[in-house]
Amino acid sequence: MKIGYDTYDSPIGLIHVVVDEIGVRKVEIFEEDWVEYKKEYEPIHIDKELCKEVIAQLDEYFKGKRKNFDIPLSIEGTEFRKKVWKALQEIPYGEIRNYLQIAEAIGNPKALRAVGQANKSNQLPIIIPCHRVIGKSGNLVGFAGNRTPTQRLLLEIEGVNIATP
Repeated sequence: MKIGYDTYDSPIGLIHVVVDEIGVRKVEIFEEDWVEYKKEYEPIHIDKELCKEVIAQLDEYFKGKRKNFDIPLSIEGTEFRKKVWKALQEIPYGEIRNYLQIAEAIGNPKALRAVGQANKSNQLPIIIPCHRVIGKSGNLVGFAGNRTPTQRLLLEIEGVNIATP
């Protein structure tokens, strides 16, 4: 299977995009995680042509010209996680939901922790907008482990301001 990556210099820092013949399979927004991913999937090579459309859509998103992504996705996960990721994609640009609302949206209101784990395991942040999910209290919690400053920046790009506790 053909697979390649490219890097996009975004307002939140370097973003690494991995695309295969099916579609985009990884969007890495944290450099230290990219280093680990690249070690695990070596050899992986730059392929600007394969990644061109994903990079173009990310660029449009950061410039405020794109609210939804329409690129093929190459994602792997359990059926539960795929349900969660689909629910995340249904959160409109510039809006937020909490973990309970996502759990209710997939018909499993007691699955808060599992929803959180699905969010954390999302391989396509921004495209599958896990940054739009916040704690029930209205605070930023648990984004990519606990990298809430990046979550705040992504929400601000979309016009959402979250009060600092």
